[in-house]
Amino acid sequence: MSATKFSPRTIWLIFADMAMICAGIMLALYIRLGLAGTIYQLEENYAWYKIALATAVCLLLLYVYDLYDYTVIANRRELFLRLVQALGIAWALLAVLFYFVPILLIGRGVSLFSVMISLAFLLSWRVLIHSLTGHPNIGEKILIVGSGKEAHETAQIADDRRDAGYRIIGFVTENGHPPYDAIRKESVLGTTCELEDIIKQKGINRVVTAVKERRGTFPTETLLKMSLAGDVSIEECTSFFERVTGQVQLNMLRPSWLIFAGPGRETRLKYVVREAVHRTLALIGLVMSLPIAILTAILVKIDSRGPVFYRQTRVGKNGREFDVIKFRSMKVDAEKEGTPIWAKSDDDRATRVGRIIRKIRVDEIPQFWNIIKGEMSFVGPRPERPHFVEQLAGEIPFYEHRHLVAPGLTGWAQTKYPYGASVEDARRKLQYDLYYIKNQSLGLDMIIVFDTIKTVLFGRGGR
Repeated sequence: MSATKFSPRTIWLIFADMAMICAGIMLALYIRLGLAGTIYQLEENYAWYKIALATAVCLLLLYVYDLYDYTVIANRRELFLRLVQALGIAWALLAVLFYFVPILLIGRGVSLFSVMISLAFLLSWRVLIHSLTGHPNIGEKILIVGSGKEAHETAQIADDRRDAGYRIIGFVTENGHPPYDAIRKESVLGTTCELEDIIKQKGINRVVTAVKERRGTFPTETLLKMSLAGDVSIEECTSFFERVTGQVQLNMLRPSWLIFAGPGRETRLKYVVREAVHRTLALIGLVMSLPIAILTAILVKIDSRGPVFYRQTRVGKNGREFDVIKFRSMKVDAEKEGTPIWAKSDDDRATRVGRIIRKIRVDEIPQFWNIIKGEMSFVGPRPERPHFVEQLAGEIPFYEHRHLVAPGLTGWAQTKYPYGASVEDARRKLQYDLYYIKNQSLGLDMIIVFDTIKTVLFGRGGR
């Protein structure tokens, strides 16, 4: 998927997939039952509801297998494998459902035909989409105003997502400024004085501004005129990066941009509703995970000496410290010298059971209680230890801004970035955390919850 919330391009793709799956089932009905049998099923046997059920299950599995991520679409081998897996599991789930609730079955033999036809339709459709979006003459034509490092990074972002339809046409330099070394000379189309003519000649759809020093070089009047006329879309490089990648790029970030493009005032009602949803999810999670929690506690106790639970001080909202609760996954002397150490994905301090419960994130179950107590939210930046917060705040700009919201059991960074154990990893995760803070909403929270389920199922992501 694109960076975040469902973009118009993704929604369009979902509806197209829906049509392909429905068409596959309808064609299977015709092949199996003939025209008269198909009409009977549709009119007398509630087949439309059954087709809707089968389509919904298929779309859910396509989402679980990241088939709305354009980077997956670009790789045809990966696309085929994931389509086979997604549809195979979808039809297996439907087969189980049909077995226990036979009335939901559309028709005997139809399922086998429909899965093969739907696979062929979806694969052909996705390959066609890949070919169209990858065509150099199709897509959004983008002109970058600026020729420095920020402009080069913006172009790289778009080039990495060519299959999403982005086309960098070239750069316009600030008057008298030489372009960044990595920018090819032939990509420079002119200066800001010639901006309006270049936009018209090249048929530009979007202008992305990446000018660091604006005094005397920024083409304010030209861009204002074209923006008010509705000729092109105009966007800052920071906003473009955020929209395309789901991150806030620290190298491009200006405090003024955060101020004016921030989330705005949160009403008391929205806050109360969000807190109620998060605590309800935590309560449901605590009850449903109780059998797993009991088994985990027994295994932790049997596997190594020491307590079942582990308490560790973390920094919460507005810098307040609290004790996070986890199942102990490391040896009792993991930090015997008293100095905090970065945890790693393959940490040799972990116990045998600890390695397993960390991998499948079962060690985090007790944190449902932290959420119910109000020390954490279900979704938010992961809470960090005070020692590391002090270190990272001194090395990474805007780091302490992640404490403006409550920390979470899961977060945008955890679903998008692998396990981190360094200052650079913390910097990269902060870019996702700032994006979440800026765009925080209940809808985004639900997307993160679903993405977390995918992350746990496939063993990806970080902590």
